[in-house]
Amino acid sequence: MPFMIVRNDITKMKVDAIVNSANPHVAIGRGVDSAIHAAAGPELFEARKVLGDIPVGSAVATPAFNLDATYVIHTVGPLWKGGTEHEIERVLDCYRSALQLALAKECKSVAFPLISTGTYGFPKAEALQIALSVISEFLLLSDMEVYLVVYDRESYSLSGKLFKEVVAFIDEYYVEERSKNYKPSLFKENINVHHRDIETVEGFELRLYSRMSERSLDTLMAELEESFSQSLLRIIDEKGKTDVEVYKKANVDRKLFSKIRSNKDYRPSKVTAIAFALALELNLDETKDLIGRAGFSLTRSNKFDVIIEYFIEQKNYNVFEINEVLFAFDQILLGV
Repeated sequence: MPFMIVRNDITKMKVDAIVNSANPHVAIGRGVDSAIHAAAGPELFEARKVLGDIPVGSAVATPAFNLDATYVIHTVGPLWKGGTEHEIERVLDCYRSALQLALAKECKSVAFPLISTGTYGFPKAEALQIALSVISEFLLLSDMEVYLVVYDRESYSLSGKLFKEVVAFIDEYYVEERSKNYKPSLFKENINVHHRDIETVEGFELRLYSRMSERSLDTLMAELEESFSQSLLRIIDEKGKTDVEVYKKANVDRKLFSKIRSNKDYRPSKVTAIAFALALELNLDETKDLIGRAGFSLTRSNKFDVIIEYFIEQKNYNVFEINEVLFAFDQILLGV
């Protein structure tokens, strides 16, 4: 997928460019800066000397030497002073400058740390939101694999308000599976009708009746037979969206979308099917309908599914923000 949050040592990433949260002066700082220099070898510091001082918010590149990358992109984040000295703007500048430099270097993949959150003290939750905002904005216009690398759980932090709201929703609706055959009462068992899964016939009839004023019965019956691919492409057209807009918002790469478009019987993974439903801003019933055509359902005995329902109810369809929460709860991420 174009954007991934991963728990790893950034020096172990196999990418075209590794971003270093660098010291503004010709010196090796602590944290990420120290780790990257140690892994790259002494040649990296010699190359860094040539660059001289680096202004806060800007980015420059050197070879990566012993790292499994082509470049190290050095960017200098601000020292946190309570947010009174344009620290947020400077961190935004760091991500934008590094991404634009990676683009200029024709990089296909780049790995970022959470800039300025170590010894510079920038709040982790705010830093995470800035990174997601800039990266998602960039990927709407560019094709690149971008990784946000966090070393451990302590270095990854959601905003307190969001975390509490998701926990409360999970506590209210998550149902532990009591037996192999347990079916949550709030999600009705799927049955097969005309070679595809839909919710109970009664539920489908209600939705069918509510839509008959807008479409002919023949049209609606034809839609009943649609595959996932056919339904997806129809909804894209109905909503007046472009293919590029939808697959980028879904955090899906162009190659996979081409497979879906060219093969009416293509069956995506569940996370990909849900990502498309979110990119199209479908409500809960519409989401169930679309993913049901790929053979999937939502259940309240699955934390991943409950988190997805929470965001749909909140009308928050930002796949990147949803992945932020899924990562925090150790769930699989949306996209490919």
